[in-house]
Amino acid sequence: METPNDPTPISNRISEGLARLAMVMRSDEWAKAEATGLKPTQLAILDYLAGREAISRVKEIANYLGVSQPTATDSILALERKGFIAKTTSADDKRSATIGITAEGRAALSAANTVEGSATAAARALPAQAQEDLLMSLVTMIRHLQEADAIPIQRMCATCRYFRPYLHNGAVKPHHCDFVNAAFGQSEFRIDCREHEAADPATRAATWDAFQRG
Repeated sequence: METPNDPTPISNRISEGLARLAMVMRSDEWAKAEATGLKPTQLAILDYLAGREAISRVKEIANYLGVSQPTATDSILALERKGFIAKTTSADDKRSATIGITAEGRAALSAANTVEGSATAAARALPAQAQEDLLMSLVTMIRHLQEADAIPIQRMCATCRYFRPYLHNGAVKPHHCDFVNAAFGQSEFRIDCREHEAADPATRAATWDAFQRG
């Protein structure tokens, strides 16, 4: 039994806190999805496809979302029946199909994104500096998980080939994005950027070291 004199390790308590947040976020995902007659996995697939110019295959989608290929396939079929995605069969391989989001799918995604979840509202209630500190902590945890192969490479600034940490003097906007050729600050750091292009492992490691050194 945990007592003030014998507390559980802080890492355990952080994990417990994240688990509580995860419960709320799962509920938020259902609320967003149901607003457009979808299920959370279907909505996640639309969000994934909306951020990519290159049309993705089922295996890529399943790996990114952390679900089985049969689960991804079932969700894709449901989205196709609704007209939210379209498949294109390869002329070279009739068994291979690529998948893209339709205009109807983008409209459904936009409608779902107007629903603010409880977790988002709670984050917005934090002071600005606390929001920024939490964002940086989450980036660090996500980076650790992806380098440990617990999750796929995420579309965040820290893994992008366009990210240049601390290229500019000053504390407000020290970083640089080569994609848009603009400076940005910690609070603008992205977890899931639609323009993201993954850097190679060596570049990712060097960029992260530079980011950590500040």
